[in-house]
Amino acid sequence: MYRGREGQWAWLLHRLSGLAILAYFLLHVVSISLIMFGEEAYMTVHHLYDFWIFRVGLIFVTAGVVYHAFNGLRIIVMDFTGTGVAYQRQMWYGVLAITLLATAYTAWANIPRILGGY
Repeated sequence: MYRGREGQWAWLLHRLSGLAILAYFLLHVVSISLIMFGEEAYMTVHHLYDFWIFRVGLIFVTAGVVYHAFNGLRIIVMDFTGTGVAYQRQMWYGVLAITLLATAYTAWANIPRILGGY
């Protein structure tokens, strides 16, 4: 199940996506808390989010959250069913497919905002 195969990659991506979600959450909390320093400080930072790099970042946030959520469900199935481990490879490829579809849709929906700047 491990040793460089799908299980190892699933484990690594689950940890990395969890850390990325944590970093995004902390950034979100800090940026929202800037309202304590007044509207000007808050709006100064929030206008930065209109740059294209932050909009591209939302695509990666979607990928991380979707992967982490569905891989977590895969882990639950493996832990609480007797047959889950036998299908862990197929379930992981399913998680990757769902993640790619959600990421592609998010990219498609955000391309006009990234290119158009609105």
